[in-house]
Amino acid sequence: MTEPEELVRRGYDTIAERYAEWAASFESPAMRWVEKLEQRLPERSRVLDLGCGGGGPATRTLAARHDLVGVDISERQLERARRLVPKARFVRADAAEVDFEPESFDAVVSLFMLGHVPRAKQRPLLERIFEWLAPGGWLLATFGTANTDDEVEPDWLGAPMFFASYDEEWNRRAVESAGFVLEEARVAPFEEPGHGVVSFMWVLARKPA
Repeated sequence: MTEPEELVRRGYDTIAERYAEWAASFESPAMRWVEKLEQRLPERSRVLDLGCGGGGPATRTLAARHDLVGVDISERQLERARRLVPKARFVRADAAEVDFEPESFDAVVSLFMLGHVPRAKQRPLLERIFEWLAPGGWLLATFGTANTDDEVEPDWLGAPMFFASYDEEWNRRAVESAGFVLEEARVAPFEEPGHGVVSFMWVLARKPA
């Protein structure tokens, strides 16, 4: 495992409990976007939660109606997820390396994960997600917008953490060049305790039928 991925794994293993408490202390736009996706998915759809973390509200909501597979690099996060979402199936893997059969899923959800993926691997990962989706399948994802090259923040909630991002225009081009049709894309700033106002690009896109 290369250094960025190892940093992310160790970081979330270290802060799993602290991260859950922190994430529960404020409201992000996540559940509003999950609801947008839910309106488009039939019951018992096959959903991949890529970078699922510790079984937070989005994962629990999706697993209640669908057949969910969660992937995360942190075993500590997955221990929480397995306890909180017992009906889902969870796999420990690097999101940029995990492999699934073509057309395995009706939707792929990736919230706050792509910002932990090295810039050189983000577009190839979108292309692989496109392959994993069935025709007509959906992608719900967040992207960073700071146009920041691969970097390490030395103390993020108590552990070093790796981050990388492009800007809004690159994100749009990358999604469309992977083959997706953009249904909705919006930058939504919100305040994170301890980090101030942050901006993520929220994308809902579909694979042509």
